[in-house]
Amino acid sequence: MLICKVVKPLVSTNRIPDFEHKHLQVVLDGSTQKVAVDAVGCIPGDWVICVGSSAAREAAGSKSYPSDL
Repeated sequence: MLICKVVKPLVSTNRIPDFEHKHLQVVLDGSTQKVAVDAVGCIPGDWVICVGSSAAREAAGSKSYPSDL
């Protein structure tokens, strides 16, 4: 589990069908940028809790959700 700050949205022309219509966000963990799936509708400047592995799949509501940090 990481506490990160949302930097900006990430735009992609190729979508993964399992992500449905969830957006991707660039988040900052200290000085490292990571990409996170936005399940709740964050905006740049928001502080968020990022999880990976099975915790991310549980938060997304699907055991088959392709997610990891």
